[in-house]
Amino acid sequence: MATTRTAKAHWEGSLMEGAGQVALESSGVGTYDVTWASRANDANGKTSPEELIAAAHSTCFSMALSHALAGAGHAPTSIDTQADVTFQPGEGITGIKLSVNGNVPGITADEFAEYAEGAKKNCPVSQALSAVPITLDVTFTA
Repeated sequence: MATTRTAKAHWEGSLMEGAGQVALESSGVGTYDVTWASRANDANGKTSPEELIAAAHSTCFSMALSHALAGAGHAPTSIDTQADVTFQPGEGITGIKLSVNGNVPGITADEFAEYAEGAKKNCPVSQALSAVPITLDVTFTA
């Protein structure tokens, strides 16, 4: 069964001087301020499309990796993923770096790295963002 999740954005003014808000409608967990300055410079307590993409990507990747490991009989103790989405004004999103640290009993660091590569390739957000170079940094705790 397919699901649809919704977010809404409201913007007022020009790109450089204006401001807006993005609301996470499906969950209702919050409304967040956005500005061009928070996107192209320092966040200053506001979010950006890239931060929201990073949140989606780190979560999706962690879920995909957990699922693959558990499906192979290696339920993880923990998976911690950071996604760094790089935005270059005038060019757009130029890269995504995923950094993952896993604690998975019963497998080696090399095996964990293989599962992580598979999750990078197969998580739905990675697939949706395939036009952007995605790199992966893996650390492992036995």
